[in-house]
Amino acid sequence: STQSTWGLFLVTKMTDLKCNIRTRKFVTNRLLARKQMVVDVLHPDLPNVSKMDLRTRVSKMYKVDPETIILYGFKTIFGGGKSSGFALIYDNKDALKRFEPRFRQARFGLVPKEKGGLAGKQRKEKKNRIKKQWGTKPKHSKKAKK
Repeated sequence: STQSTWGLFLVTKMTDLKCNIRTRKFVTNRLLARKQMVVDVLHPDLPNVSKMDLRTRVSKMYKVDPETIILYGFKTIFGGGKSSGFALIYDNKDALKRFEPRFRQARFGLVPKEKGGLAGKQRKEKKNRIKKQWGTKPKHSKKAKK
């Protein structure tokens, strides 16, 4: 892959994926120990590019460990051929685990996903069933009435 800087853009041409990556609005955020930017992906021959592929390419562009990069919020522009999203490059894994929300860490496999969780509607129904119970004895529960 070849790299060149042009104005505020850092352009990488990926020959095997046939897409270009441009970063803009690059900000170094020392308080959160990260670099943050907007990532534009030009992919005229592809419907989309996976986040894992983008993650490896951004890591090569900035010469960092791919485990410290979080990509999110990608939207494909109407008509296809271009996607935009956000990238966060943390200084190290400890900073990533400290500042990044758990759901984003789970998306990239850094934290195990919670298993056995209920869907939103089931959670709400359970809450309302419990509200209808009163008293402390089991005779008031639904199972005791059967």
